[in-house]
Amino acid sequence: MTARWQRREISNFEYLMFISTIAGRTYNDLNQYPVFPWVLTNYESEELDLTLPSNFRDLSKPVGALNPKRRSFFQERYEAWDDPDIAPFHFGTHYSTAGFVLNFLIRLEPFTTMFLNLQGNKFDHANRTFSNILQAWRNCQRDTSDVKELIPEFYYLPEMLMNMNGYNMGTMEDSRPVDHVVLPAWARTPEEFIRLNRMALESEFVSCQLHQWIDLIFGYKQKGPEAIRATNMFYYLTYEGSVNLDSISDPVMKEAIKDQIKCFGVTPCQLLTEPHPPRSSAMHLTPMMFTDMRTNDVLVALKFPSNSPIIHLTANTHPHVPIPAVTTVTANLLFSINKWNASAATFRGAPGYSLEPNQYAIEVDPLILAGTGVHRRQVNDILDQSIQLNSCCCRLTSDNRHILICGFWDKSFRIYSTDSGRLLQVVYGHWDVVTCLARSECYIGGDCYIVSGSRDATLLLWFWSSRLQAITGEPHNSNRVERAIPKTIMTGHETEVLSACVSAELGLVISCSRGGPVLVHTINGDLLRSLDPPEFCVNPTLVKMSCEGQVVVSYDKGHLSLFTFNGKFLRAMELNDNILSMVLSADGQYLVTGGDNRIVEVWQTSNFKLLYTFPGVDSSVRALDLTHDQKTVLVGLSSGSLVAFNIDFNRWHYEFQARY
Repeated sequence: MTARWQRREISNFEYLMFISTIAGRTYNDLNQYPVFPWVLTNYESEELDLTLPSNFRDLSKPVGALNPKRRSFFQERYEAWDDPDIAPFHFGTHYSTAGFVLNFLIRLEPFTTMFLNLQGNKFDHANRTFSNILQAWRNCQRDTSDVKELIPEFYYLPEMLMNMNGYNMGTMEDSRPVDHVVLPAWARTPEEFIRLNRMALESEFVSCQLHQWIDLIFGYKQKGPEAIRATNMFYYLTYEGSVNLDSISDPVMKEAIKDQIKCFGVTPCQLLTEPHPPRSSAMHLTPMMFTDMRTNDVLVALKFPSNSPIIHLTANTHPHVPIPAVTTVTANLLFSINKWNASAATFRGAPGYSLEPNQYAIEVDPLILAGTGVHRRQVNDILDQSIQLNSCCCRLTSDNRHILICGFWDKSFRIYSTDSGRLLQVVYGHWDVVTCLARSECYIGGDCYIVSGSRDATLLLWFWSSRLQAITGEPHNSNRVERAIPKTIMTGHETEVLSACVSAELGLVISCSRGGPVLVHTINGDLLRSLDPPEFCVNPTLVKMSCEGQVVVSYDKGHLSLFTFNGKFLRAMELNDNILSMVLSADGQYLVTGGDNRIVEVWQTSNFKLLYTFPGVDSSVRALDLTHDQKTVLVGLSSGSLVAFNIDFNRWHYEFQARY
């Protein structure tokens, strides 16, 4: 994981969660909650400039040593310590305790109830309640008893900043009631604060320093001589192994020590005894990312012999896939496994690189090109006459070996081998025609969830077993392919389900039906909420969700709406296009759309700002996908053509756009 973080395959947030987890931190223990750093220092300006180094914290120092005067105070206390029974320390309080976590999350259940239980069934004094971001930052810079770091929720959960339940948490000394958390001037809404705070966490200023903060919290500067030099020593009871509770025979003394540990906090397990390696810079990993190596938007354009509209495409182009390929499915159910050449796509036109003659980024499936193996690519099973195939009707497994197709007359969906075209499994469960399919994220060739939506207004969640290469029963007893039974039945729709998406990581299924609504279920089948748009957004047709908490819904007449997972409507937009396909970038910050207007457009998800429009194509856009490296957008057209556009999301990133 460290190597993946260095290569920028995972984000700073994901890596910090990984480090916290292996160090024993968990959401299930408030005393050992995951720890995240403060990364910004500017909570006063009207605008936040994330390109200014002065707006970022020095992550090489603990939060208690950022203020030089306070650092001198702690160093003097350490040097003057003269208690033979207690080891000297800089900080008498900790950066993470159960009380601090509950104070941050006091506006959300079940943390409100837990806080009240801790405080004798009443809220704390209003002046001590977390109510102001700027004041919280100032306190941990000035108060010698406050060295708090943050929790992960500061980077993804805007609801923690809102008093949605209307709790009466008292009145402060200046007669102001404690209600919603007061945000910095540069954040107009909690969502904007979380978004900008997360952007700061993923910035280059943080990326190049984060390994030093890891050294302080989890690494070689956590304790010992290096911790003393770094002004990073805490009360001895916070450290792992500082006291052997089993050797204490007095039960009163043992309970007293346990209570002290709960009060003072728990330092994570020490993971490293040598410096943590730094993250590679973006320029180092891709030295040509800022050069004008791609003068043309179009990477390649292919025309398939069938001339049938491409209604679905999937780009499983990860280098670890056995055969990286772009798979297309046409309206007459002819699928094509087109080999992906990553080197040709990456270095086309770059100086200093030579390609083999006639090597292209996408090689048309030889069975389709030659016409001799079409029978191995043609699905001849009978569809329901009323079904109109679209991009939601097909899905591929992550290893490109199996294709799932729905819309058949017998109310099933079916699984075929992409190598031979042979029918491998017929899955029944619905009472009417299956109209859409979705697949959860997974490792290459790994287990995953499949969701099927139907005209019977239900959704079924299925388990795909990578071992059996089939849909089976429950994951723990998936020994027989014949027992293909759904794990979960989801209800709530009244008309046919048109589109769905599922996330195993988030445990959510989001779906839309003809005429509405858009519903959010858990993977256990519980209906959580409906996503209610403005009145002018009717008849949802497509739904996409990001791993960062955003849901994009497309409605007819070109309307788009943006929601949070928790049901808050953020904004809506009207396009002069009938959207037929859309795809989110891997980080969820960008949205790519296409439709009847024969153009592909790139939008910033957070505010629906139009960033770029690719050259027009020869027919309507029926299918879209992005390659694994997020450098190519693939477009399936109703004319039967496949077009690959070069795309580089860094050109719109605030840190890099000035270099283009």
